[in-house]
Amino acid sequence: MSNFLKAKMTVDKEYTLAEVDPRLYSSFIEHLGRVVYGGIYEPGHPQADEYGFRKDVAGLIREIGVPMIRYPGGNFVSGYNWEDGVGPVANRPKRLELAWRTVEPNEVGTNEFIRWAREQQAEVMMAVNLGTRGVDAARNLLEYCNHPGGSFYSDLRKSHGYAEPHGIKTWCLGNEMDGPWQIGQKTAAEYGRLASETAKAMQLVDPSIELVACGSSFRSMPTYAQWEAEVLDHTYEQVDYLSLHTYYGNAENDTANYLAKSLDMDLFIKEIVAVCDYIKAKKRSKKTLNLSFDEWNVWFHTLETDKEIAPWQFAPAQLEDRYTFEDALMVGSMLITLLNHADRVKIACLAQLVNAIAPIMTENGGAAWRQTIFYPYLHASLYGRGTVLRPIISSPLYDSKDYTDVPLLDSAVVFNAENEELVVFALNRSVEEKLVLECDVRGFQGYRVAEHIVLEHEDVKAVNTAASPDMVQPHSKGDAQVSDGLLTAQLSKLSWNVIRLRRV
Repeated sequence: MSNFLKAKMTVDKEYTLAEVDPRLYSSFIEHLGRVVYGGIYEPGHPQADEYGFRKDVAGLIREIGVPMIRYPGGNFVSGYNWEDGVGPVANRPKRLELAWRTVEPNEVGTNEFIRWAREQQAEVMMAVNLGTRGVDAARNLLEYCNHPGGSFYSDLRKSHGYAEPHGIKTWCLGNEMDGPWQIGQKTAAEYGRLASETAKAMQLVDPSIELVACGSSFRSMPTYAQWEAEVLDHTYEQVDYLSLHTYYGNAENDTANYLAKSLDMDLFIKEIVAVCDYIKAKKRSKKTLNLSFDEWNVWFHTLETDKEIAPWQFAPAQLEDRYTFEDALMVGSMLITLLNHADRVKIACLAQLVNAIAPIMTENGGAAWRQTIFYPYLHASLYGRGTVLRPIISSPLYDSKDYTDVPLLDSAVVFNAENEELVVFALNRSVEEKLVLECDVRGFQGYRVAEHIVLEHEDVKAVNTAASPDMVQPHSKGDAQVSDGLLTAQLSKLSWNVIRLRRV
């Protein structure tokens, strides 16, 4: 390769894609490992509040500005009896939790979690059990959460100390129901019928709710696309979103190939949009279905080691991937992909939020710190609010083991008219060389660079730990500048960049 690589971009405020739904920066808390117990909740910790929830962890979550949190699963929900998690804590049963083969004490349940989430200024995306249960349990939980009073379950909530309804708006109809690992796995026909009847009952209880139907668990599922089509045949007019899940990893230790995997995510979204629109056409519907990418992240570090964890423990350290610098770059690329599909992806949940495949890590009784992936998630949430634009990009390309014509520049552009701010998210995938970015911003007269944030590190395997929590962290020493309507910036090799322009 030459010593001078250049990418060009043209941005204009008239070329818009869609408004960013703030829920694109949502996350996920499941009763899994130390996500809840030892993560957000640890009575006796020096930072615990009066309810036992860790204030240091809450502070990091509020720093990100997480708008919505999916709960209580995940695989967990397919064997969960919601009634176990309400009422006096002393009376709640301990259960064998089959999804992750642990013991669930039910100290934290529906009310505690909703109260905690609201304290973090986050709404709750509630999942119902369509594995071992179905219509009846779902409608009863909805009544418990949302009905004002005068019925059995709403009055039960009041007797538990919550006089006002929780008003949960967004509900998931089960989780990954095509997966053989799922408790109560179903065929597309079985799930489609159950989801349809559950939706019908829930909408009778509360017509204002939004519903998410399960898509295929992964793009590699043998029934992929056919599953989505058959499920939507049953549920299209009743649901508001179809879910997508994906995780990527670098087990082969090939950075160039790893960072190209967001192309797979891009294709995944396009294919599912096509299936949704096919069913729309088939049904002659006027309704356009949107997507909920309610599980996405990097996950591969613990896939083998977690198999050695002894079963039936309380809150063992499960799925505790220690994220590297290159993992942060991958998360940044996935965020860029989500932004560039903001016209159809309205909800996305980074899975998970604390300890298990998470941006935030804790020690029991000790510190909480930011993993490497915390930073692109933080930057997107803080600065990726507004209207996604459609830039014209010309970038050098490369081929990797599994992908061809991979752009070295991966980018998304967001314009916030209210704040008069233009933000360019830019990832340089080159493992060897800097990339010079030239961006035509003549449509933004009077705008100057307010900040050029850079996340870079010489060691792609560098991690943040309790002992060295700042080993990988961003700086604001990027050299981006605007002159005569041209934004120029040098993007370091393997770097995540956030270039913020403001009107002066």
